[in-house]
Amino acid sequence: MDNLPFDDTTDFTDADRGFVTALDPAVITAADGRVIWDNDGYAFLDAECPDTAHPSLWRQARLCARQGLYEVTEGIYQVRGLDLSNMTLVEGERGVVVIDPLISAETAAAALALYRSHRGDRPVTALIYTHSHGDHFGGARGVLPPGTEAGVPVLAPAGFLEHAVSENVYAGNAMTRRAMYMYGDSLPKAPDGQIGAGLGMTTSTGTVTLIPPTTDITHTGQEEVLDGVRIIFQLTPGTEAPAEMNFLFPDHRALCLAENATHTMHNIVTLRGAVVRDARIWSRYLDEAVELFGDATDVAFASHHWPTWGRENVRDFLLTQRDLYAYLHDQTLRLLNAGLTGPEIAETIELPPALEKCWHVRGYYGSLSHNVKAVYQRYLGWFDGNPAHLWEHPPVESAVRYVDCMGGADAVIAKARDYAGAGDLRFAATLLNHVVFADASNATARAELAGVYRRLGHGAENGPWRNFYLMGAKELEEGAGTIALETTSPEMAMALTVEQLIDSLAVRVDGPRAWDKELVIDLVITDGPPGPGPGAPPSRHRLTLRNGALTHRTAGPGADSWGPAGLTLTLTKPQLLSVLAGGGTAGIEQSGDASLLGELVSVLAEPDTSFPIVTP
Repeated sequence: MDNLPFDDTTDFTDADRGFVTALDPAVITAADGRVIWDNDGYAFLDAECPDTAHPSLWRQARLCARQGLYEVTEGIYQVRGLDLSNMTLVEGERGVVVIDPLISAETAAAALALYRSHRGDRPVTALIYTHSHGDHFGGARGVLPPGTEAGVPVLAPAGFLEHAVSENVYAGNAMTRRAMYMYGDSLPKAPDGQIGAGLGMTTSTGTVTLIPPTTDITHTGQEEVLDGVRIIFQLTPGTEAPAEMNFLFPDHRALCLAENATHTMHNIVTLRGAVVRDARIWSRYLDEAVELFGDATDVAFASHHWPTWGRENVRDFLLTQRDLYAYLHDQTLRLLNAGLTGPEIAETIELPPALEKCWHVRGYYGSLSHNVKAVYQRYLGWFDGNPAHLWEHPPVESAVRYVDCMGGADAVIAKARDYAGAGDLRFAATLLNHVVFADASNATARAELAGVYRRLGHGAENGPWRNFYLMGAKELEEGAGTIALETTSPEMAMALTVEQLIDSLAVRVDGPRAWDKELVIDLVITDGPPGPGPGAPPSRHRLTLRNGALTHRTAGPGADSWGPAGLTLTLTKPQLLSVLAGGGTAGIEQSGDASLLGELVSVLAEPDTSFPIVTP
């Protein structure tokens, strides 16, 4: 850290450049009066860095906490600091094109109102989603309320809708639970509490919505004109998101980088959980962006953080980010091919000095440690090749044995105190974690571990690491809290295909309870797949519960040989959603054994939205 250029204030100059006005107060509430965003809570960041925060993360938090309306270049504005992400507004001939309407409808509406208070009541004439993560589309109804979207084009990269909604089908509950720890929204905003997440401050907790795209961007070089504004697109699938895109406004000489290049090292796998990303292809798409747009760009902006101005500055920014992800990928592969495991690589690898001292590749959101483990995981999976790790006991059973071998809980706690006193907080946490998992009621171990987690959090340069440690301490002291961020909504549910809806049932089947059940149900959906318009032909889907697994088929040429189902329901997609939500079958055409639906429902488990993470 001694080599970091704290005297370089370029980022602060750029973060303030183009400032128009701030939201005052910067507190946004939901219709029920609940506060879903409070940026004023970070006023303490104006002070000098305390000993409860890493100076580098404190610096990043001060930059991310700036909020208000900013002019990027003539005709392009951003609202920053009213959610985890930025909302960008590009003025057209008749109104304004909105890019990435934040997480919540409430924050997006506030951002649009702030813009309009200084630029006039311009209508929203187009909407662009840069990629398939919720902080870039969830506030759509805040800028296009129901009934106003007719005739307004909504653009997104090919595959957007599938990826945007599928996260909520398979592992959505676990991801959302872990996201509460990653962003730390329930922590107190304070010098010893939540000071941001590196990518932004935290997540808003308002109403998540979704307006399905009307136009897909399918190839690099595709050009569109929205409200008189020319745009040239570059598809970047498999980078920061499965469906993502950069795009150039050639008449403005302004490049939108989505979330592919921001002022931090990003995640190869996010701590909330996700499919591992491809650092190799990420690097190559950044290089392609320089090749495609470098000479035509005077300012680059993203959906997080602040812009970069000047053609050479933009070029250097992108090439440095390119080099970061290439280095992470290639050096991890070099070391794993030398026989090192993921944790060993994480302890061995170092960034080149030129990258190490570069602010915009510091590990505020992603980290060198967990990113190289992600690259290892992408290629070799969870097993490190050591058979001792092939069939280990699960955490509680291992903990009981470790504590027994080390002479009991009191002896382990004493050893942990010694290690913590000597500065080895990592091993102190390991020891105390064993005691807690061996006996969750051990109040001394819980208190000691909470203290160690706090010290680790206060020393972390990475925002999510800090939040995970502090949330871990909070769980130890107060118990597991409840989820504050709801990532599903009626519009999100309607965006799911019938196949995805059935998948959402399949992952809820309690296998052992269903071992002895065997049933077949046909669903005839009369309003067809999503988006075909009136008159779409019915679709037929067969659900089979057998050996504890719920599988399904969609009718095709071989459907005539299926044989009869035990129960057939003929219904619309909204009716299907109602049935799945427990609304009953009134008004739905049925033939066969109606009790089969009840049998299926009886083996569905409800996800635990508040499961513990740092306690058994």
